[in-house]
Amino acid sequence: MAVAIASESRLSSVQGRRPSLATLCSHSSLQIFHGARTEGFSTLGLCVGAPPRFYDAFPLARPDRFLSVPTVRELPSVAAQLRSEGAIIVPHGSFVEYVGPQAFSELDVPVFGNRAVLGWESDRRKEREWLDRAGVPMPAAYEDLADVDGPVIVKYYGAKGGKGFFLAKNREALADFRPTGPYVIQEYVLGTRYYMHFFYSPLSDRGYRVGHGSLELLGMDRRDEANIDELYKLGAQEELLKAGIRPTFVVTGNVPVVLRESLLPKAFDVAGRIVEQSIDLFGGMVGPFCVEGIMTEELEFKVFEISTRIVAGTNLFISGSPYSDLVAPGLSTGRRIAQEIRRGEAEGRLAEILS
Repeated sequence: MAVAIASESRLSSVQGRRPSLATLCSHSSLQIFHGARTEGFSTLGLCVGAPPRFYDAFPLARPDRFLSVPTVRELPSVAAQLRSEGAIIVPHGSFVEYVGPQAFSELDVPVFGNRAVLGWESDRRKEREWLDRAGVPMPAAYEDLADVDGPVIVKYYGAKGGKGFFLAKNREALADFRPTGPYVIQEYVLGTRYYMHFFYSPLSDRGYRVGHGSLELLGMDRRDEANIDELYKLGAQEELLKAGIRPTFVVTGNVPVVLRESLLPKAFDVAGRIVEQSIDLFGGMVGPFCVEGIMTEELEFKVFEISTRIVAGTNLFISGSPYSDLVAPGLSTGRRIAQEIRRGEAEGRLAEILS
């Protein structure tokens, strides 16, 4: 039996009424609004300043109404208004990053998913502890620069779209690194990157069973990352540096991919382990999450990160993916979120999927 993660006081604003699904006008909001509308929910777009005009170009994904604030950090100040409108917040990476993990965790509005995950995801060392406890293969981590004996990548905490990541081919190259915040140093694993879009439902009693619910694979992508993706043209990182260009990993877009079918059992095993450990650590994840890793030439999948909410790569599949179409035709992650909320509402189980 699933465990309630939302308090009665927080649920009171959506009990006995049809809720509205709300999110920040950024990241994956188009498919969140589109999916909510498809499932019969009203939608509320949270924006800074005037409502963004680009929504006018997408009438099937334009929010029914907008709520504007002077800055993203001031969203907590309109919590009472959001509750009065019966809003359920659907978080995405930009939402949490811009508001700030601490402020978001304290936001007094019902949120889809278990916000307790933020304490484990936003701190890369705690995230590694989580994955390590789950028995998931990972790149080596280095606490001491003297231990570095090969290529490494340096990553900052939080969801910053790759901004500031630093690649070094050896220990000597790290002399050029100038940290601007908390970071970790990881082994740079050679292989193919895969970003796997999963959805965990604690309400489901069928399908690929994990814990007390079920696990679905809804899509998969790779990322275009600013000038680092020009390496194949220039041949090596050194060539970029010679040209006066410092390689960056800022994500600018996404490319759809599929995995060899024989490797899908490994993908589900890794994701299942992560979910099961999340249940033990903090009551479990709810809804979409992304397992981000490298498939080596030995066909070992090494996980370098996990994003515990809808990721921008799912925007490729608003009309369905090669995987989600085998769950239900035309199923997007945004629509799957709305379906889970609709089921929780119908079965009186919102407390198990909201926090």
